[in-house]
Amino acid sequence: MNVNIIEIVREHQKVIQDLENYLPIINTIAEKMIGAIRQQGTIFWMGNGGSAADAQHMAAELVGRFLKERKALSSIALTTDTSILTSVGNDYGFDTIFSRQIEGLCKPQDVIIGLSTSGNSENVIRAIELGNKIGAYTIAMTGESGGKLKSMASCCLTVPSKVTARVQEGHTLIGHILCEIIDNAF
Repeated sequence: MNVNIIEIVREHQKVIQDLENYLPIINTIAEKMIGAIRQQGTIFWMGNGGSAADAQHMAAELVGRFLKERKALSSIALTTDTSILTSVGNDYGFDTIFSRQIEGLCKPQDVIIGLSTSGNSENVIRAIELGNKIGAYTIAMTGESGGKLKSMASCCLTVPSKVTARVQEGHTLIGHILCEIIDNAF
């Protein structure tokens, strides 16, 4: 076997342990999300590939429930409507699949969360740019470098790894922490 499972587990543990350094930014993000929901805003999530699945997962946790019974919260994954994704992709290009939705749905009291392990996903970048113009609070969740999104979003949380799988594992934990904080607020 060429895969060193112990090394993978230790790498995962280090990334997760290092997230302790990001608790203030995680709390800031949670406060912004709670504020948006209290102002009748929506939490929008987006990403590509595994990050698209993470976006759907986190939106579902807020609309459904996470740990306890509460009212449904306004949260949408921009990755789920195949008719929008394919029509916009076909008519305007893949780089606009999220920004076109932001243009039609987003208001200043909303929060937009873009997941991109590289921080350089053009469709996420365009949506964050447009969200900033609209006046929404924009959040980038990226890998170690932050990529282009680091300087564009209102807030950027960079998971301390260059390995896509470890970054996505960090994003999942952060998403679950945010959901638990939000659960407790409502």
